[in-house]
Amino acid sequence: MTPPPASPALPDRARVVVVGGGVIGCSVAYHLAHEGWTDVVVLERDRLTSGTTWHAAGLMTCFGSTSETSTGIRLYSRDLYGRLEAETAVATGFKPVGLIEAAADTDRLHEYRRVAAFQRHLGLEVEEIGPNQMSELFPWARTDDLLAGFYVPGDGRVNPVDLTQSLARGAKNLGVRVVESVRVQDVLVADGEVCGVVVEDGTRIECEYVVNCTGMWARELGERSGVVIPNQAAEHYYLITDTIEGIDPDAPIFEDPASYGYYREEGGGMMVGLFEPHAAAWSVEGIPRDATFTSLKPDWDRMSPFLETAMARVPVTLEVGVRTFFCGPESFTPDLMPAVGEAPAIRGYFVAAGMNSVGVLSAGGLGRVLAHWIIAGLPDVDVTAWDVARFRADQLDPSYRRERTTEILGTVYAAHTPGKQLRTMRDRRLSPVHQRLVGNGGYLREVSGWEGADWFAGAGRTASADPTWGRAPWFARWEAEHRAVREGVGLMDMSFMAKLAVTGPEAGAVLGQLSAGDVDGEPGWITYTQWLNDDGRIEADLTVSKLDEERFWVVASDTAHGHVAGMLERASRNRDVSICDETEAYAQLNLQGPLSRDVLGGLTDADLATSAWPFRGVREIEVAGVPVTCARITYLGELGYELYVAADRALDLYDALAGGEGVRPVGLKALASLRMEKAYRDYGHDIDNTDCPLDVGLGFAVAWDTDFRGKEALLARKAAFPSTQRLVQIKLEDPEPLLYHAEPMLRDGEVVGYVRAASYGWTLGASVGLAFISSDEKVTADWLGGGAWEVDIAGQHYPAEVSLRPLYDPSSARVRV
Repeated sequence: MTPPPASPALPDRARVVVVGGGVIGCSVAYHLAHEGWTDVVVLERDRLTSGTTWHAAGLMTCFGSTSETSTGIRLYSRDLYGRLEAETAVATGFKPVGLIEAAADTDRLHEYRRVAAFQRHLGLEVEEIGPNQMSELFPWARTDDLLAGFYVPGDGRVNPVDLTQSLARGAKNLGVRVVESVRVQDVLVADGEVCGVVVEDGTRIECEYVVNCTGMWARELGERSGVVIPNQAAEHYYLITDTIEGIDPDAPIFEDPASYGYYREEGGGMMVGLFEPHAAAWSVEGIPRDATFTSLKPDWDRMSPFLETAMARVPVTLEVGVRTFFCGPESFTPDLMPAVGEAPAIRGYFVAAGMNSVGVLSAGGLGRVLAHWIIAGLPDVDVTAWDVARFRADQLDPSYRRERTTEILGTVYAAHTPGKQLRTMRDRRLSPVHQRLVGNGGYLREVSGWEGADWFAGAGRTASADPTWGRAPWFARWEAEHRAVREGVGLMDMSFMAKLAVTGPEAGAVLGQLSAGDVDGEPGWITYTQWLNDDGRIEADLTVSKLDEERFWVVASDTAHGHVAGMLERASRNRDVSICDETEAYAQLNLQGPLSRDVLGGLTDADLATSAWPFRGVREIEVAGVPVTCARITYLGELGYELYVAADRALDLYDALAGGEGVRPVGLKALASLRMEKAYRDYGHDIDNTDCPLDVGLGFAVAWDTDFRGKEALLARKAAFPSTQRLVQIKLEDPEPLLYHAEPMLRDGEVVGYVRAASYGWTLGASVGLAFISSDEKVTADWLGGGAWEVDIAGQHYPAEVSLRPLYDPSSARVRV
């Protein structure tokens, strides 16, 4: 009888333990080593690549993203894969054969032109080509019905297994230990910090950092430590045909998302990969313990219609036999964004998982980002959309993962036309006044799991809308709601906002250290402030209300909920402070507009005169007999009030406010257009974790005479201010074009930045946005005024006005009246 293999020798400790030996884990280890951190061990449960890396299609393509982070990560990966073999002597199989992305309809063509303009600005060599050129480059595809293609000559293909081995070799050459056949059972945590891992045989390895790179196992490992990573495995398909005579091994990759397919040469035949519009989750209850190099039984009945559509784009694939029809698991998250970063409540617990079928093409850059984050203590790219802290515990529910994964995989190749929504697992988190939103004809959309009204069709009507890049019939409702707030009074439900009650003798001190603004002064004031990191860059953008010496009310955006709660929990550890998440216990109703004081005054005995209740004042009062916490504050640029009310009294308050003369229900589209006219910032959209408050126009919110985290770094930047990069407001001169996001900005014909967020300014009469501009010179009002400005929208240039100050009510006189 052959004895079982001896257990691999493991170190007693390591500075970093990377769990998972796929392409992501090996890249993290490789980049840590290149930064001088070589006391690293990679633990792989079976063999390197045995999870999902081994069967990846090996595409190394950069086209398609309007995220600066994603594009940068892909460009870095492509460059690394081209030079890695020279360093490690292990081939990666990278071949820059090129990519052709087909646009089969007008929505995709417009989208891809926008994408191409944006990615050119970031350094991607992409050009639009016609059907004839597409046919010349990839003669096997039928192109006569395609509108255009987008050709990227430097993109290509890579061998996922060879790439992983090359990264592992590079890491080992620098001193990293890579150990196979060791299953990590749990991550050890003490006092909110990682202190080690325990493997299946009970061996413990002490460490300071753990990186969960376990792919489709990430959710299960994370749950053992209370880390929410709701990724879910799903079926992913491709086939490889028999030999096709004359096929060129150096032919470009061809993608036609409208036909659900990607195509490339493989072994003398053609690989046809699929991202079908209706997918299937796999093993929802948990990945089988013995799963390794897993292939799944194909569901021919479900896949046949999609396969026929994909193969019809390249007719030769229908004429030859099929050598392989493969189905294997891939890991997807509920929003199709990766799960990346440090767990909100555990220092030293990092995650890099849920790659949504782009793990190979992202691995190089993501490994660099994680290594920098671990070593420096903060990321050097915008991670607001990827932050693992964004997830919610309810997303771990098996039914949620099953249904959402079925839909989310289908969006991989869907057009990203504005107005498209996810439809699965809705109506799970409802505002206390949800029935009024529905009764007023609200057009509902998902807001971090909540149902929020975008606009209102009117009482008793059913709202409907079709996705479009252009103007839609419902724009008239949007405009009316916008003008109601500018000229009268509007009522908006924002109960989805994160609401945290912070109490105790040290509550003020903790919040004061976190906040760049002075939040711990006299009671009765609400303060708009930022929470910074040690480098003086923004980690949160929120308000803090001081109700009395030991009671504070923190309100942050829905998308920042987990991150803010995590920051607060860490800062409060071992302090005499209590934190209670009141998000679901309280509704938030905003009464906004020049007539809001008149409406509120008819429902309360409180003195609302400016002399008694100035801007930023916060009071606990009764409104129509309902106890509320009421702040005189606005995010829309008018006189207004935010009212926080217990959920069980929210309908009473809503009805009382809605009954006021001229009060109109107002939705989130108006929120966007109103705040954009006033150039109010939104964290995760137009400001992010790479930004300094001074560069994005938030220096007014900094209390320089208080002590706060990041102050020293911020003072150094203040001494050199103004800088060579600034966030500016823009307005198109032409009232017709629409801005959305990622449109390049040109000064005197040279691209100097791009639009981070935008809307239509109904009061200003044109599209407005916030754009981040960089220059070799200091960005001042004179510099802005000294150039001719344009915005590139899908390749067309439109003149624009640019300003450092808000174009609407720059002195804020209307909010202080």
